[in-house]
Amino acid sequence: MRMAEQAQVEIKDKFCLTIDEASAYFNIGEKKLRRIVTDNIDTGFIIQNGVKFLIKRKQFETFLESLTAI
Repeated sequence: MRMAEQAQVEIKDKFCLTIDEASAYFNIGEKKLRRIVTDNIDTGFIIQNGVKFLIKRKQFETFLESLTAI
């Protein structure tokens, strides 16, 4: 499959989000998200791929629902 023909998946349908995507999806600043990721690295909603962090969307939604402030 050529690059131009590659299917694009909408953010709302992705299993994992990058910090940039999660920032747009959850309306949380990138710096705040990076701090949340580093503070909660072992909670199960983070996947580390080299130096890149991916956020499991549904698990992160559940995590956010349990908070009253971030």
